[in-house]
Amino acid sequence: MAEFVAISENVEVSGDSILAFINSMERGKDTRSEILKKHGIDPESTIWYSQQRWLEAFKEVSYTLGEMNLFLIGKSIVNNLDFSPVLDLEEALNTLDVAYHMNHRINGKVMFDPIRKSKLKGIGNDKLLEYDPTARKATLACTNPYPSKFDEGIIAQLVRRFRPSDSNKQTVELDLSKDSRIKGGDSCTYLIRWQGS
Repeated sequence: MAEFVAISENVEVSGDSILAFINSMERGKDTRSEILKKHGIDPESTIWYSQQRWLEAFKEVSYTLGEMNLFLIGKSIVNNLDFSPVLDLEEALNTLDVAYHMNHRINGKVMFDPIRKSKLKGIGNDKLLEYDPTARKATLACTNPYPSKFDEGIIAQLVRRFRPSDSNKQTVELDLSKDSRIKGGDSCTYLIRWQGS
């Protein structure tokens, strides 16, 4: 699965997610809104939208505003979300997959059941592959059609926000030794590290 190509034409994204993208930061907000309207999306909170149309608009935003803006938008979205029940970095990284499944659905079915904590298949996921607090590192794989810089921004801000209290430096980088969506692969793998003081 390459960037900007939905896994299925039946996948939809919540209006709340699109609004978070638009309102993530003031810079470029009008441009993002206009591009979405051009692609037939005038988001409302309670409505679901075709993920493929959303991705086509997302792609135009990427080309118009640049990759670094996608990174900054990802970071800003995290700043505007309530993570009050989350206690630490490991939990925050695991919460990414829950949030992804709550904001995507296929064939009209929401992909996450909060009671059973189960997820339906067919939309992608964010999976924490490794979390080692002693070595101060983690590995996260994002199997979704969103641009890698956007995911990287989300992860970087989560790490910054939930880093251990003794951490003074954090890094998130795309693992170039593995296949990635940039190269037409199914997922991007991110290497996460945090250093102590």
